[in-house]
Amino acid sequence: MTALDRWRRLLPALWAGWLLCVAGLATPAPFATLVQTDAGRVVARMLAQEAGSALFFGGVLLLLARVAARRGGGPQFSVDMGLALGAIVCTVAGYYAVQPMMVAARAGQGALSFGQLHAVSAAFYLVKLGLVLALAWRASRAPVSPPASS
Repeated sequence: MTALDRWRRLLPALWAGWLLCVAGLATPAPFATLVQTDAGRVVARMLAQEAGSALFFGGVLLLLARVAARRGGGPQFSVDMGLALGAIVCTVAGYYAVQPMMVAARAGQGALSFGQLHAVSAAFYLVKLGLVLALAWRASRAPVSPPASS
């Protein structure tokens, strides 16, 4: 197994763990211990960091899949690339597009309420989590061995 293969197996698992940690531990904790406005600021900062890291993980995984396709002569666009691209799209839509609208909704602007936009953002996050978990699941499979020659 090459270093490229190892990274292609490790990164999706790290990314999935990071997403689960943010969703399950890091974002609920401030709301359990701080006043709502302070908790909101802490969570907003965490989600900003998560969005940046998602773009990094997704970009690196796309690059690794592309290099693997060139080396192995496989398809130029794989299922793994589609999963990584889907997660990137969810990040861009769910954080970089919806988050500014949430700020406007808090100020009483826009057609949707803060709660509605929060639900949209959470849905994008859940879809991204599902895509990354699928990517990690696929990466955990044993490599296909070439047939033995006799």
